[in-house]
Amino acid sequence: MKSDNKLSSILHVILHLAEHNQAMTSETLALYLKTNPVVIRRMMAGLRQAGLVVSVKGHGGGWTMAKPLTAISLQDVYQALGAPRLFAQGYRQEAPQCLIEQAVNASLDSAFAEAEQQLLQKFGSVNLADIAADFALRRKQHLATQASLQQPQKE
Repeated sequence: MKSDNKLSSILHVILHLAEHNQAMTSETLALYLKTNPVVIRRMMAGLRQAGLVVSVKGHGGGWTMAKPLTAISLQDVYQALGAPRLFAQGYRQEAPQCLIEQAVNASLDSAFAEAEQQLLQKFGSVNLADIAADFALRRKQHLATQASLQQPQKE
């Protein structure tokens, strides 16, 4: 089964948008994901409706952040995407006649509900500024590594 990467993709786009701190077109944002601008517009529509981003049409227009990253949680973004299914597992039959299969389904229901609740709680505790800070640290480390590789070796 193919995994749903909308959450990961839109977080990638949001962080690029915040990093540039200026209006960016769907065409420009699409380059980051190597996708079509229509895909960006579809994903961003839910974020616009949720008040996380703003779009302006015309020359000089594009997408901008409506809120600071500190005010946006992973859960906010997840909800703005329409709360896509978190787990790909399902049942062999939705309404089985077999009592064993009914017990299996009930057990899975309970486990998935508990796991989803914990995951959404975690999503609520992580804001996008946390992810941006992790990116900044990784960039700093990467640049330091690149600089050390480019220095001439002393003999």
